[in-house]
Order: sequence, then C-alpha cells, then structure tokens
Amino acid sequence: MNTENTIVNQLKTKTFTRKNVRKANIYQLVFAFLFLILINIIGAYLFFRLDLTAEKRYTLSKSTRDMLKNLDDVVYFKIYLDGDFPASFKRLQKETKEILNEFRAYSDNVQYEFINPSEGKDKRETGMLYNQLKKKGIEPTQLQNRTADGVDTKVIFPGAIVTYKQRELPLQLLMSNINLQQEEVINTSIQSLEYNIASVIRKLKIEKKPRVAFIEGHGELNQDQVFSITQDLSAFYEVERLKIDGQINCLRNFALDSVTGKAAIWNKFDAIIIAKPDSTFSNKDKFIIDQYVMRGGNILWLVDPVFAAMDSMYVKGETISIVNDLNLNDMFFRYGVRMNTNLLQDLNAVPIPIMTGKMGNQPQMQLIPWFYFPIITPVSENPIVKNLNSLKTEFISSIDTVGDPSIQKTVLLSTSRYTKMVNAPSIISLNILKRQPDKREFGLNNVPVAVLCEGNFTSLYKDRLDADMDTSSMISFVEKCSKPSRMIFVADGDIIKNQFSKQGPLPLGYDKYNQMNFGNKDFIMNSLNYLCNDESLMQVRARDVKIRLLDTTKILRDKFYWQMFNIATPLVIIILMGGVLMYIRKRKYSN
Repeated sequence: MNTENTIVNQLKTKTFTRKNVRKANIYQLVFAFLFLILINIIGAYLFFRLDLTAEKRYTLSKSTRDMLKNLDDVVYFKIYLDGDFPASFKRLQKETKEILNEFRAYSDNVQYEFINPSEGKDKRETGMLYNQLKKKGIEPTQLQNRTADGVDTKVIFPGAIVTYKQRELPLQLLMSNINLQQEEVINTSIQSLEYNIASVIRKLKIEKKPRVAFIEGHGELNQDQVFSITQDLSAFYEVERLKIDGQINCLRNFALDSVTGKAAIWNKFDAIIIAKPDSTFSNKDKFIIDQYVMRGGNILWLVDPVFAAMDSMYVKGETISIVNDLNLNDMFFRYGVRMNTNLLQDLNAVPIPIMTGKMGNQPQMQLIPWFYFPIITPVSENPIVKNLNSLKTEFISSIDTVGDPSIQKTVLLSTSRYTKMVNAPSIISLNILKRQPDKREFGLNNVPVAVLCEGNFTSLYKDRLDADMDTSSMISFVEKCSKPSRMIFVADGDIIKNQFSKQGPLPLGYDKYNQMNFGNKDFIMNSLNYLCNDESLMQVRARDVKIRLLDTTKILRDKFYWQMFNIATPLVIIILMGGVLMYIRKRKYSN
C-alpha cells in the first residue's frame, strides 16, 4: 500500500512539475514577446547605431550626418557597377552599397540602384550607352582576364550618375593612382567613398557659392590655360577673373556710414588664385593683396621662381633657365616662406616624347623620363593631399620655411629620395638624356615644393607705409590679420595648367603623351576647399579606414593545410560534442 502511495505521489509531483515548467515557458515566451514589442517602440523614437569596427568605418562624420538630415529632396544614384567582374571590384560594389545604406539610415531621400551597362543589350546599344556615360564624365576601366583562349578584355564603368532637383553630376568610385597596384587602388577608393559621395551631394545641394578670383595683369595663365580647373571649380564656387591694376577696392567691398562717418570694409572673395605670373608686381598691387590678407583673405600662390620653357628646347635642344624676378620675395618672406632660385631634377619624372632617330623620312619618337618634370607623390597626412594621386610638375623649384614662428607652416608636397638641385641661371639640355643618370648626383631627398602657411600674418607694410598708399580714406590700413588667414605656396605655376588637343583643352592632370591621369585637379580642388574653410569635406577626407588584406604569399604556401583544417575542425567539434552529450545522457538515465 505504501509503495502504491509513493508511486502515486511521485506521479503527482512529476505532473505538477511539468505544469510548472509549461507555465514558466509560457511566461517566458510572453515576456520575450512583450520585450521585443517594447524594444521596437523605443527604437521608433530613439535612433542609434553601433559600430564595432576599430576605426569606426561605418560611422559617418558629423558634417555628413548634418548634411543628410537637411536634404529636402531625393538624391538618386544610378551606379554602373554591376555584373560579372573580379572579387576586388565586387568588394568595391559591396562597400559602396553599405556606405549608401548608411547614408539612407540618416535620410530617406537617399535612393540608389545598381545597373549593369552591358546586360540585355546588343553591341550597338552597349556602345551608345558607353559613349553616353563617357560624355557625362564617368571614366571607363579595362579589365584583362587571361583565359585558355587568350586574353579577355572587359570594359566596366566604376561610377555613378547622381541627380538632385533636376541637376546631375558624375561620381567616380574608382580613384586612379599611377603608383599603386589594383588592390591598393581599390582600397584607397573604398577609404574615400564617404568623402566622394558627400562631395558630390554638396555640389548638387549648394545654393550660395563662395567667390574665388583668378588674378590677372602680371602675365598669369590665361583663361584657356586654366579652362579645365575653372570648370571644375565652378561646381563649388563663383569663379571670376580680376585685374588689380592699382584699384584699392578691387578685392574688397567698401561702405561709408553716413551717421558715424566710419568705413566698413570686407573682402569680396573667399580666396584668390595667382597662377604663374611672369612680370613684376607693383608696390601698389602688392599693398592691395597684403591688405586683402590682413582682413582674412586666403591665397593660392602658384609661382615659378625660375623661368624655363620647352619650346626652344625642342627646336635647339637646349634652353637657359633665368631667375623670374616678380618683386614678391619680401612679401613671401614676411608670410613665412622663401622660394629659391633653383630647378629640381628628380629620377621619378614624367616621360616626354623625344626623337631618337629616323626610319626613312619618319622621325622615331620615344617617351623618356625628363628629370626637370618631377612626379610628386604626396606623403603628408594633411587632408589637402592625403590619399592623393601623384602630381605632374614642370620646372619646379624648392621652398624653405622662414620668418615668424607664430605662423603655422606645413609642408604639403616634396620630391622623392632621388633629387638634384640646379641653381639658376643654368643651361638645360636634352643631352642629359643620352647618358645613364648617376644616382650619387641625386643625393637630396624630400625637398619641399609646396607649403601651407596659416595664422595671423603681419603686414609687409607695417612701419613702412608709403605716402602714395595712404592718400585715400578707403584704405583703412591694417597692420596685422584681424582673423586667421591661409596661404598655400607652390613653386610651380604649371601645376594648374591644362594641356590641349585638337578638340580643345584637356582635363587638368591628364598627360596626352603618356595617356595618364595625375592628381593635379584634386590637389587644386582640395586646396581651394581648405582655403575657403570648407572644413566639413576636409574632416571626411582625413579619416583612415584600414583594409585588412590576407597575405597572398602565405595563402598559396599553406593552402592545403587550411583546406584540411577547415574541413576537419567542424567534424571533430561535432564528434566531441556528440560524445559529451551521449556521456551526460548515459549518466543521467542509467540510475
């Protein structure tokens, strides 16, 4: 009887325990369901995102987030990066999609689609679309894939057409850099995605543009010679051309208060560009520029301290370099730099076409590196030049930083490890190409050729104001900057000059002989962005996103080991887990 009662009690206890467990499970399910509902309700009112990457690659900069929140219309991206292409371009496609999704998280007005320009079209339609994309500004890239039948060449367009309020601009997703391999170019392009996308949105969105002026009257480059960069700058700025010619208020606005009689003076332009002058600046013009700086004006100086030309070189085989006296040395020294009267040779140089002989009556041309045209590869971490493609220069000189220690001076560009300095005047001859260069002669390295100076500059005319400059009440002389100014000095005026073809001006940075794109345009654009205080774009550009690549050598060497490891490890884990579970069940139920 006792045994029966014991069994009954055990059954009742088990039944009661099962009911409790079932009830507890139901409670847990209900609570979990209510918790999820609560989280969704909170999420609807409270927006946040977690970025667990070390360098915060998926965290947009504050300036980009603010810009996205203020979009009042749809920004639509047609991205022509879809189809069958190598893994590296797939990675660029994936990262582009992810960054656009991050943009969409802050604004529903960001929309996009990926398009394969070759899908579902015959050759004629494909060709027409390719030409259309080229005309709109998307540069194609040729991919070569070796197959059993030979080399298969495919054309892709790693770019997008972006539209906003019936305006349209191209976006190049793949950056070019002549010094990098394809994988490194892809990595640099991925790192620059936020900057490039945010930049094109700003171009489309901008309403009131800052004003920028090219200065004329001292033999500066003409409108055709800077046509390419003028077109590019026009997307961001109101670009004008201006002759100073001793006019006191050509760079500033002047208003006289009728009640107090005091003059209100402010600058007309956010920045001015002085591009390759070849004649002397008068003291009056220098004074006008100086006072523009004293009121917070910013200047991009592109100056040749030494004059040399290739025209006579091709005719006579040689030319003479002479000092280019512009009457600016005292002004430069006061502002913090000295442009030296020398020319730099560099083993890392732009090839130029040289006639090496004749076959019949036809001249035989060959591209040979011309040491007087150094290729400058930026290494500075300053956002103006960070991640920038190499720049093409012509007859460039060195720069020293001098003067007021309170002025902050940053070297932006410098030569390579193999540099030679030739003082002017000197004879420049093509004969130097006939012999192998001696590296011992190219013993200089990292010679500065471009410097950024910023701070509160002191006027060149402090304590030395001439009588003819103080005759007008409109001058209102200022002897020290009322607010910080910025100036960029580059010892090469040709860095902003575009080449020409039969069809007209070529894009700045494109070399028609080598058919290569250099970073000149981006350097000038970044310089103007910085001078015009567009810090938002500079902050984005300064970001570092580390791309952690696998070691390809190690992969090839240890390929079989890792294949076996990946196959065997899951099987071993499953067998071990199965054995442990069987052992636990055996001990639990054996009693």
